[in-house]
Amino acid sequence: MPFLVNLGLGLLFGLGLLVSGMADPAKVLNFLDLGGAWDPSLAFVMAGAVLTTALGYRLVLRRPRPLLAEAFQLPTRRAVDGRLLLGAALFGIGWGLGGFCPGPALASLGLGAPGTLAFLPAMLAGMALARRL
Repeated sequence: MPFLVNLGLGLLFGLGLLVSGMADPAKVLNFLDLGGAWDPSLAFVMAGAVLTTALGYRLVLRRPRPLLAEAFQLPTRRAVDGRLLLGAALFGIGWGLGGFCPGPALASLGLGAPGTLAFLPAMLAGMALARRL
């Protein structure tokens, strides 16, 4: 049952990315182009996501336990260290160069976007390398 719930939520997330236009790397790159064809719509999508997440956490964490698990699994590490900063920098560089992050890249795969066919294998190779390191 948890697999089907996760699959449904993933599909809903992907649909949201497609509807909002965030699966289009040009839209993301235009958001990052402050001196050119700047498109602020990604900021509104991010603000909506932050608001939804904040409200969701407040509601969900009032429960004694999750619906489909024995306990909540929340991060315990709070330190900002070199690994976190390096990972964030690499993520940002990849996002800025390709216009994709993992969610939109997977959603764009279904659209047959040419950039996805180059980005997705590189992303998966980077994830595998990060696990080894």
